[in-house]
Formats: sequence, C-alpha cells, structure tokens
Amino acid sequence: MKKKNVDLVCDIAELISVFDAREKDKDILQSVVSTVAWHMRAAVCSIYIYDEEGKELTLRATQGLSPDAVGQVKLALGEGITGRAVHELRPICVGQASKNLWHRHFPGIEEEKYEAFLAVPILRGLRRIGALVVQDGVPNYFEANDIKALRAIAAQLATVIENVQLLSEAREEAESEEEAPVAKKVMRESIVRGRSASPGTARGRALTLGLLQHESCILPDPAAPMHTLEDFATAIEKTVKQINNLQRQTSEDLADVAVLIFSAHLLILEDEQFTGRISGLIQDGTPAVKAIPLVVNDYVEVFSNSKMPLIREKVLDVKDLGNRLTRNLLAETADECDYRGQIIIAHELLPSDILKLSAENVEGFIVSSGVTSHNAIICRSLGIPMVAVGRELADGIADGEELLMDAGQGIVYLRPGAEILSKYKELDAAREALHKASDVKSKTLTKCGERIHIYANINLLSDLELARKFKAEGVGLYRSEFPFIVRNDFPTEEEQYGIYKKLVDQMKGKTVTFRTLDIGGDKMLSYYSNVHEANPFLGMRAIRFSLQNTDIFRRQLRAFLRAGADGNTRIMFPLIASVDDFVAARAIVHECMDELEAAGIPFSRDTRLGVMMELPSAVEVVDELAQESDFLSIGSNDLIQYMLAVDRTNEQVSNLYLGHHPAILRSINRIVSAARAQGKDISICGDLSTDPRMLPFLLGIGLKKFSIDIVNAPAIQRLVHSFTLEETEEIAETMLGFGRISEVEAFLRARKLEAPQAV
Repeated sequence: MKKKNVDLVCDIAELISVFDAREKDKDILQSVVSTVAWHMRAAVCSIYIYDEEGKELTLRATQGLSPDAVGQVKLALGEGITGRAVHELRPICVGQASKNLWHRHFPGIEEEKYEAFLAVPILRGLRRIGALVVQDGVPNYFEANDIKALRAIAAQLATVIENVQLLSEAREEAESEEEAPVAKKVMRESIVRGRSASPGTARGRALTLGLLQHESCILPDPAAPMHTLEDFATAIEKTVKQINNLQRQTSEDLADVAVLIFSAHLLILEDEQFTGRISGLIQDGTPAVKAIPLVVNDYVEVFSNSKMPLIREKVLDVKDLGNRLTRNLLAETADECDYRGQIIIAHELLPSDILKLSAENVEGFIVSSGVTSHNAIICRSLGIPMVAVGRELADGIADGEELLMDAGQGIVYLRPGAEILSKYKELDAAREALHKASDVKSKTLTKCGERIHIYANINLLSDLELARKFKAEGVGLYRSEFPFIVRNDFPTEEEQYGIYKKLVDQMKGKTVTFRTLDIGGDKMLSYYSNVHEANPFLGMRAIRFSLQNTDIFRRQLRAFLRAGADGNTRIMFPLIASVDDFVAARAIVHECMDELEAAGIPFSRDTRLGVMMELPSAVEVVDELAQESDFLSIGSNDLIQYMLAVDRTNEQVSNLYLGHHPAILRSINRIVSAARAQGKDISICGDLSTDPRMLPFLLGIGLKKFSIDIVNAPAIQRLVHSFTLEETEEIAETMLGFGRISEVEAFLRARKLEAPQAV
C-alpha cells in the first residue's frame, strides 16, 4: 500500500484531533504512533521519551512491537540507533538494522523481523524531548522523503509530547508533596513606591498569581445550589469554547506572537487527573465550587515548587482554568470570565503570560522580581501599566484590595480616597485630550529649519498602527526576538517570513531595519537548552548565539531577505564586538543570498547590512566598522550598561546607570564622527534618544536620525523645534569638555532642561 506522507504532514486537523482527545497520557501517545504508522505504511512506530537528568530514553508507546516492551526498553543517550540519533540531534536511516554497528537488540520485543529502521529526534528548540521511530520488514524501505515527513511530524509533536510528560511528572509530585500555604501580611500603609516599567494609570482590585490559599479562589454564595456532575461537565464545555475563542481572537490581533498561547489551558483541562479529581470530590459530596479550588490550589502549589521551569510556567494556566470553571459553574456571563477590573501581582511573569492576561483584559501588573526588558517592552506595546516593587512590599498587598496605579511615577495607591481618584480621573482625561489633539507633523524640523528624522521602534506588529498615526518615517529598529520569546520552539522560516512580510508591506516602501535575534541577558528562551549561565549578560548573547547556531541564523536571514524582496529593508547585527564578528555575519548573509538565488526565490540583493554599536570594544574599532558596514546604529541602553559595567535590571546599582556619564558622551560622539567621516548612515535608539535633557547634546554632535517608541514623537518634535543647530552644537561642545558626572549634572540643572508634556 502506498505511503501517505503528504497526507500525514498536511492533515493538521487529524493530528489536532489526536491531541485534543481526552485520554490518558499513554493513550495520547498510543494514538500518535498508530496514526503515524498507518499514514507511513510502516509495520512499527514507536515513541521514546528522554529523561534529561538520567540521560536515558524510555519506550513509552509502540504500534507493532510487543506491548510488554513499553516502559521496559531503555537506552542510554547515544546507545543504539535511536540513542545515537537523539545524541547527535539528527535523523538516522538504516536499510538493514541487524548489520549496523549501532544496532541494539532487545530479546522478546519482536523487532528482529524488522530490518528497515528510521529514527528521528523529537526536539523543542535544541532541547531533546525524545525520538520518533519507524521500522519495517522490507530492507531499505524508508527513503529521503520519509525522513523529511518524519522530521516534520516530530516538530509538530514536540510540544504535545513534552506537555504530556510535564503533566505526568507534576502529578507524581502532587502525590508526594504537601506543604501548608503561607499567609500574606496585610499592608497597612496607603502608598507603595516602586519603579516604572510601563507607563499609564490603572484602577482595580489586587489579585496575586502564584501559590494560593484556598480562600484566594472564588468562594460560593452560601445560598448557591449544589451542582451535579452534569453541571460540572457543562462548565467544562463552556470553558473550552471560551479558551478557543480567546486563542482565535488573540491570533488575529497579535498574529506575530500569539501562537497557541492558550494551548496549555486545554491540555490541563483535558488531563484526566485534573478533571477526574474534581469530579471525584463532587461525587463524594464536596460542593463543586469548593472542589475546583481544592484541586486547582494543589496543582498551583506543585507547579510553583517544581524544579522544572516548564512546570513552573503552568501556574498561570491552571489558576486561570480554576477561575473560569468556577465562574462558568455559577453561570456567570462570558464577559466576566477574565481579569477585567483586576491588577495582577506576581513575583515574575513570562512574556506569554502577559499576552494571555492582556487578551483577558487585565488592568495592570505589579511585579516583585525586577523587570526584564522584554516584559517592559511588551507591556508598553500593549498599553498595559507595570510597576516593579520590592518582594516584601508586593507580599503586603492583600488580594481584593482596591488599587490605583500611577505606573509612570512607579506609585501604587492602596485603598485610594475620593480626592486621589478624582485627581487621576482629571489627569487621564487631560492626557486623552492631548493625545487626540496632538498635531504630529510629517516632518521634524529644528528652529532653524534643519530636517531631523523620526523612526519607530517596532516590537509587535500591533505597534504599526501607532507608527502610522504618529507619522513615523520608517522602522528604525524591529526587535525580531519577540516571536521567538513567546513561542515554545524556534519559529520556522515560513512563520518568520509571514511576520516580516506583513511589517514590510504595511510600511509601504519606507525603510525597515531588522535587528537579528537578540536573546540572552534578561531575554531568555525557555526552550533553549543552554539557558543557565553564571553571567548571562556576558554570555551567549545576540550575534554570538546566531554565529554559533547558524541553522537558526540562516533561517532568520533568509526570511528577512525574502520579506524585503520588494521593500526598502536593512539588517542590523546586535552586540558586535569586533570587525571579525561583522564580517562573519555578513558572509552568512551573502551565502543565504546565493542559496535563494539558486532556488529562484525572490529577495533583495541591495539589502544593507549594519552594526549596532553597544560594546566598548566596538567603539575602539569604530573606524574600521564604519568602513566595512553600510550603516551604524547606537544602541544606547546596552552601550551605557557595558561601558559603565552596570546591570540596568539590578535595583541595587541602577542609580549608577547614567546616560550623561562623560565616558558615554565621548563614546557616542566618537561613533558619530567615525560614521560621518566614512559617509555612512548613523542613528540612535534606546531610552537616551527620548531623554529631553540629552536630546540637545545628541543633535549637537550631528545625530539626525532617531528611532524611538513612537508615542514620544509629538514631544520630541516640540523639543527639536525649540532649538537651533547652533545652540545644540554649543551645548554639545560644553558637555564634552566635562570629565566629572557632577559637572554634567550641574550644567543640565543650570540649563533647566526638562521634559515637555508627554503625550
């Protein structure tokens, strides 16, 4: 019978139906191997799951081998054909297994009659999940197309199989661990002061994520009727519909980053242990509205205390499910099954958590673990206020407490009085009026008529609407890492191409500058296996990661080049430390161009390649970098951080993070001078580019291109128009003459350079 590889790879609906079936873990895996075996017309299909701690593969499901082998057949990493494939992270296809040196024979499992052997590792990013193996009695049965098909299938199965494994391990922990919840101290003070992460105001009731007390979940009305198992089943059906609708709506609004962010909700809901325990409690006489929080809080506690990061990530998912199930059981309306009117307090949040909570109408965030730059950027793009406070202060805010956040000032008011509420209502109305009335000009000019160019920083595709509203002249920085950060795996070339093409198309011929993947430091990928570094800011970051993982790098570069086929695009490399770094990256771009040309795929040969100036070593060789590259861009945030050796996310030293430090002023001036000497384009991005005290200096040293969070455009335009170039040049010359921080600060105070009213 003919193999149906194309059907198997393309028939996504069938695969999803396998995943969505409410079965036991082993039955889900069994459904997978049965489906794959049938489509590939293979006599045997097996799934092995990898235990990273023990460095061991265990057979967990099989179609064609003895059922008794499940759980008994184990292979060390590198042992046998399967172990070798997983160890080397590559498919291995053998025509006659019995003659292969790597073959490992297991008596009694009935595999000796199957000579053809194809093993494909199941990977999530670079993390080993397991192996998908097919066997057949016909020697040399599997061909190159079969390898491609099985690799595509393994990629689709990776997340599902891993989640099944995680839930299984979580249940084991739940059965062996019990710990009493810790009560929160109630804050008596009326104001909590922290640090702004994403500006804006928000009002709502406090809701803590993380380890919950039973009373933290929704409690039943004493007069509420007893609910039956049928009522609980109906609540489950309603919850499934709501989650599917949320996923669909979020995918439409945030197509670049909202890829299956609610998938874990459905997986937990379909877990028999989760719903089965609740059903069992209801059957034994526990009111359903009490049974749900009992089970939910057990899971939350286990997930929170797990040693596995991927299990800890499920805290928000299981808590959200508990709230939804309870509300649906009480027949509340769909609109109430979200976080409207609530301000979330959390020790830490993942980018995917922020997207989920945004889709569910959260009002704002209070975090106590410090704010990572990518979380702050996502919140700013989504317009959600965020404040960072100390752990003790966050723990002192009681759940249900009425809060008012002024995230721009980093202030949280507890139980705000009428006077405070009235004041902020007036401020919000004034900001809204100013926002609507802002007259953003298409050209930004100094008082003397010199043209200054304002470009937009783009984090999510949803930012493009603001870029158009505030008349950005192009995209000066597209942070390409966000589609990577929120996913469970590295996005494919096609997924990336779709995102980048939308960006280029919507800018309608204006310049778009793509920054290659910038991860590391405080921007980590949960699925990247080498995430634990003693000092991640000095570790495998940005271009270093790309040059070491060239398959991932090439995938992104090809997508960039294809997206820019009919556009005006540039590619910029972050964290370049030497001319050699840039030359190596450029060579790979040219190789990708040759590959696309040979394949007849449209792309732009004229794509310009540039350097993001962020490191002291790059400043020292800036003349050579300006010669080799097509353009330079000053990444002010990291330049300040690395020049001054200050971790800007560390609250203990954040006061030392100074953009007006004399060394920073001189370094930026040196970069601009080198670019101008070579006739190369030069721009600046980062917080310094919108600092009203520093803008005259930047103009004065010759910077005329600024890439900013575009909502700041009206304020920047007004400030630029208040100066002549001659005035800014005098300011810059004076500031460059100072050798002490105190001298610069005294000069800035004397000039009374203050921020214009923000929009």
